[in-house]
Amino acid sequence: MRAQFVVSEIGVGLRRNLTMTFAVIVSVALSLALFGGSLLMSDQVNNMKGYWYDKVNVSVFLCNKSDAESDPNCAKGAVTEDQKKQIMSDLDEMAVVEKVTYESQDEAYKHYKEQFGDSPLASSLTPDQMQESYRIKLKDPEKYQVIATAFDGRDGVQSVQDQKGILDNLFGLLNGMNWAARAVMALMLVVALMLIVNTVRVSAFSRRRETGIMRLVGASGFYIQAPFIMEAAVAGLIGGGVACGFLVIARYFIIDHGLALSEKLNLINFIGWDAVLTKLPLILATSLLMPALAAFFALRKYLKV
Repeated sequence: MRAQFVVSEIGVGLRRNLTMTFAVIVSVALSLALFGGSLLMSDQVNNMKGYWYDKVNVSVFLCNKSDAESDPNCAKGAVTEDQKKQIMSDLDEMAVVEKVTYESQDEAYKHYKEQFGDSPLASSLTPDQMQESYRIKLKDPEKYQVIATAFDGRDGVQSVQDQKGILDNLFGLLNGMNWAARAVMALMLVVALMLIVNTVRVSAFSRRRETGIMRLVGASGFYIQAPFIMEAAVAGLIGGGVACGFLVIARYFIIDHGLALSEKLNLINFIGWDAVLTKLPLILATSLLMPALAAFFALRKYLKV
């Protein structure tokens, strides 16, 4: 009988404050959707880091005849065969190096034409203007500085370039966007909590006569508070369910279908459904506990039971 009373009171409370209940559901849904989205964004960035850092190369570009005339790093002339042999020998002896690939001027020219064949500059270039290079695969991409220290400024070396630096800029941008989403999420959570507290207080005020009678007949504090706490929990749980729906729909239409980014951006290793599904229980648990706790602490002061 008591459980039936609590359930009936929950229904009454939700219907009495329908507008505020709807506002709570929407604010909880948006804030938790942003929360889940930020978690998935973190997973995506980490996934991309693991995928791309494993493919990072360090490139040691060698001086050619054109560089000898225009580049201060190549003031001593184009690289010689002895210098190339010495560079290769030193690379073979370095413990941080996993694999070394030599790219000739003809190969560099061919790759350039494949990637930038439509560029106006491509028609004016010749193979002898391209640079020979060593493409170095490191055992640990973080050890780039070892290569840079060993070869930067050496005779015959025009420059040492690390692809990881380019990726770091990209991941820095993605992380910045993720933190911006978390800031908006935090603001939405504050708004949701304020709405929950106000909704509970309005509901308690509208039923102050019933709670007064219950207090006089000896009802326990928890028994009086339970309907209000459950109202907030139910509204929050509905919002959490909507947030989960947002994430599932977003994953389906943005990555798999609709925009189909997984097909259009083959170079990006997108997170799978397992990453999404593991976040849903956390979102539902948060949507249930957050409003319930907010209502509990609000009622302790307001009802004084």
